[in-house]
Amino acid sequence: MLSSFYPARCRPEISRLGILILYAVMLIPAGQAYAEKIIRTEKVTLKVEEIVRGLEHPWGLAFLPDGRMLITERPGRLRLIERDGSLLSRPVQGLPPISAHGQGGLLDVALHPDFHSNALVYLSYAGPGKGDMGTEVVRGRWNGTDLENTEVIFRMLPKSGTGRHFGSRLVFDLEGRLYITLGDRGNRPRAQKLNDHAGSVIRLNADGSVVEDNPFAQKENAFPEIFSSGHRNIQGAALHPVSGELWAHEHGPQGGVKAAVPDWPAVILVTL
Repeated sequence: MLSSFYPARCRPEISRLGILILYAVMLIPAGQAYAEKIIRTEKVTLKVEEIVRGLEHPWGLAFLPDGRMLITERPGRLRLIERDGSLLSRPVQGLPPISAHGQGGLLDVALHPDFHSNALVYLSYAGPGKGDMGTEVVRGRWNGTDLENTEVIFRMLPKSGTGRHFGSRLVFDLEGRLYITLGDRGNRPRAQKLNDHAGSVIRLNADGSVVEDNPFAQKENAFPEIFSSGHRNIQGAALHPVSGELWAHEHGPQGGVKAAVPDWPAVILVTL
């Protein structure tokens, strides 16, 4: 039933794609210059260039049709980047209350597939509630500078007080359905429960309603919006540009940067 969900590590076909354009948040110490680089690998040559700096923990980005960028900052700000790479000092207005605690805060941003006609922007974030918090998703209409008529279309339940493992990526598939990746909130047994959103991938229609043929939609005592369960902390997800399959990867418990880093100020562009 989960045939359209594939962990990236199980899909070697990605190496055969003819085009790669990767926009990434790059950890660069504050004040350090970043020179354009050409990286030659066995199969491809990559060009790496800095786009913008001066951000505080940038987490997600989306390109507007006019070439500008929306970038989330985890402390709770949505920033607008002009086509020339200049960062507007005034954050985007119209966001919901956000709990910036631990790994939580303002997380991903995505545009509706029909953004040209409906101007809808989607954000995932850690939403507060009675001392606890959990991943939520809001959508609002873009007016060129700010969000209007924002509404919450998903709330992770139950919420908890820990500051770990919120997920969260937002991906639309070719049918316009929205996938929301969630972490186990640092409590592994929760990811095994179908009446708990922790450690799952959620699949909704773009308005927040449940997709009728979700795998557990007809299962008793299960949340019908769950598409896949048993995950630790999915922080990467994307739609395969050829097959339309959803690819995702877990944030594993070993390795990685362990030192506290005060500033993640830069966004880089990698092109083939």
